Amino acid sequence: MAKFSSLAFILLIGALCFLSVAHCDDFHVEGKIYCDTCRCGFETKVSEPIKGAKVALECKNREGGHVTFTGDGETDASGTYSIAVNGDHEDDVCEVTAKESPVEDCNEPVKGRSTGRVAITGNNGIPSPVRYVNSLGFLKKEPLSSCGKVIAELDLTPEDIMVARM
Repeated sequence: MAKFSSLAFILLIGALCFLSVAHCDDFHVEGKIYCDTCRCGFETKVSEPIKGAKVALECKNREGGHVTFTGDGETDASGTYSIAVNGDHEDDVCEVTAKESPVEDCNEPVKGRSTGRVAITGNNGIPSPVRYVNSLGFLKKEPLSSCGKVIAELDLTPEDIMVARM
């Protein structure tokens, strides 16, 4: 009986080690999509999350440039998406792109804020399998009436906003 218990214990430990190694190669890329309600080119306190926005993840090999992984996601009510990724992509350049906004008056991608890079590898000192991308956004067609106050609170000038949108 003692031999069986020892063997069962060794098999259990081996299985746990295998599962933990397999888990290290599975990642989730997460981020948020927002509506830039002030057309500032960045998030403000009056920016709004976009539900149902579509995003795409693409990884390309650094050397050959061929696509090694693609994945799609859609945001929830908080504007958050999560894309499951199989495998380690240490030798790849991976980017998430905000593809489509379902909000009719907020569907123009924010220049410089519609694509974000993400490192998807277990070889970077990050113990969590979750990899975060900076928030990506779309511009509202007409700024909210409260935006003048928001911009003034940030101590920005119209010229500062123009530079941020470039």
